[in-house]
Amino acid sequence: MAKVSVFNMEGKEVGTIDLNDAVFGAPINEHLVHMAVVQQLANNRQGTQKAKTRSEVSGGGRKPWRQKGTGHARQGSTRSPQWTGGGVVFAPVPRDYSFKLNKKEKRAALKSALSSRVTDGKLIVVDELKFDEIKTKKFAAVLEALKISKALVVLGDVDKNVILSARNIPNVKTAQVNTINVYDILKGDTLVLTKDAVAKIEEVYA
Repeated sequence: MAKVSVFNMEGKEVGTIDLNDAVFGAPINEHLVHMAVVQQLANNRQGTQKAKTRSEVSGGGRKPWRQKGTGHARQGSTRSPQWTGGGVVFAPVPRDYSFKLNKKEKRAALKSALSSRVTDGKLIVVDELKFDEIKTKKFAAVLEALKISKALVVLGDVDKNVILSARNIPNVKTAQVNTINVYDILKGDTLVLTKDAVAKIEEVYA
């Protein structure tokens, strides 16, 4: 089992914690991690772009001039793509970009992402994150004490004071155990977990 230090909100080491190898020491499958990130980004796409083809633009019903004898190239419609106001050749239409990953693939990708953070030394465990009030300055002080500038902070339970205190800090995102995903884990340079979050992640994914 991997052993990592546990810090308090002042950045001082207050103990250690053993991480379950089934979750935080899993083999890193880069292909599955890549697929999970691609899926997340694809599923977030709206897919609502639309342009009109030559069959959809208005006008152009009459042949602009006769076929032969004018010196012009032959034309069948003033709404052909080469005309101003004409249709788009291969116009984009609304579509669904989303695709599915198997449950086992999703779990394996998430374990790979968590394990990579342990391997790279970019996982920090804090004993707890508790604030008496909503105060961005206090959360910023915690990050400074832990020497973090860009992170995903995972909480064991929903804590409104912590979540709202972190909301205005650039490059910092908070999440609960049931909402973490591969993309957010990799995008945040450092993964910060509370002890409660570690226990819940191991309970769900071990």
